[in-house]
Amino acid sequence: MIRVMYEDLLQEFKRVLLSRGFSGKAAEDAATVFAQNSLDGIYSHGINRFSRVVEYLDKGEIDPKVLPTTVSAQGAIERWDGHRGFGPLNAKMAMDRACELAKQYGIGLVALGNNNHWMRGGSYGWQAANNGCIGICWSNTMPNMPAWGAKDRKIGNNPFIYAVPKSNGEHVVVDCAVSQFSYGKIEEARLKGRQLPVPGGYDEDGNLTTDPAAIEKTWRVLPMGYWKGSGISILLDLISTVLTNANSVQKIGTFGDEIGLSQIMIAIDPEKFQSADVTDGIVDSLIADIHSSEPIREGGKVFYPGEIELETRRDNLKNGIPIIDEKWEELLAF
Repeated sequence: MIRVMYEDLLQEFKRVLLSRGFSGKAAEDAATVFAQNSLDGIYSHGINRFSRVVEYLDKGEIDPKVLPTTVSAQGAIERWDGHRGFGPLNAKMAMDRACELAKQYGIGLVALGNNNHWMRGGSYGWQAANNGCIGICWSNTMPNMPAWGAKDRKIGNNPFIYAVPKSNGEHVVVDCAVSQFSYGKIEEARLKGRQLPVPGGYDEDGNLTTDPAAIEKTWRVLPMGYWKGSGISILLDLISTVLTNANSVQKIGTFGDEIGLSQIMIAIDPEKFQSADVTDGIVDSLIADIHSSEPIREGGKVFYPGEIELETRRDNLKNGIPIIDEKWEELLAF
């Protein structure tokens, strides 16, 4: 494991993206997504995922030059076509637009169909909060999880995100897949030689396991909350498909790779109801109550959602981002 400073990692990402046909600004923006994900400790959707994106670019499944277009617009809601462009940039543009609509109408929704993988969904929650908005967003995926009671994979570990802003930037953000662990987190545990803290899927004998390698062999991840996570997955996919009139999890499964996804971006402007000071007071009161919890371990701390990312960000800015040696060598070799 080595530590790499944020700016150095950013420039390496940018170098590779420029070599794959991105323009200067697009390469900078896209590289920033991967660098910031790694900075916040979300390595599974930063440095660890980057090689897969390069593979998709080299196969022609991501076009770095296309931009999303508006299919229809009706007041606070819009439907967009991502044209299978670069997922994180399309998603960023869609959330920016949702925030613009929220500033005008109080709420804004952009249904982004036919997009590619957006990487870390939490990026767009933080983005909404940085714009002073409550953010709600989700994406469907390829079929990579069995519905509750089934063996074969029919539903997605569709990630969903909630974010509430604080004016000092210390936002409250939840970012989670509806599987117990995302495939990125499972891969990260395997690369680090670690077991999962709780069972995350099934082995080849059909038993629940904490072994990430065994789960990767079967692709049978466990829905969070068992039947509850399964039901949430199905509804997230259904709503995103209805609003985009684009690709469902089932249809994405016919493409061969995880492309052409359907994503929903919602922004709500709380300042339509109250000043930022009032919102800050509400958030601060809740955080104080959470922090007053009695930890299960002596000397431990109970965190609010997003707090660990903030602490990791500060540490990685100061000391460098920890990167697995093989992933750094892989990046340098592109």
